[in-house]
Amino acid sequence: MTMWIIIGMAVVTAIPRMLPAFIIDRVTFPDWVNRWLNAIPYAALGALIFPGIMTVKDNAPHVGIIGGLVAVALAWLGLDIILVVLGSILTVFLITL
Repeated sequence: MTMWIIIGMAVVTAIPRMLPAFIIDRVTFPDWVNRWLNAIPYAALGALIFPGIMTVKDNAPHVGIIGGLVAVALAWLGLDIILVVLGSILTVFLITL
């Protein structure tokens, strides 16, 4: 009986994950939907990064905000990702000295 429950849970979990992979090739979305879908990874990344920026130093959220702004500026200049990360880390380090 337990094995059937595990198999059932696996099927119920797998179907919603696999179904879009088969449907996406057969459906043509309008341009606005494609633009919206392309923005999802950036929104998710922002949702993951923003809380970390605000909690870099307790009772001093401005430190993280400044480090984040430096990272945005360096990325805007087209620097490699490692330089962006190192630049923001160096900024936070220098502010907290």
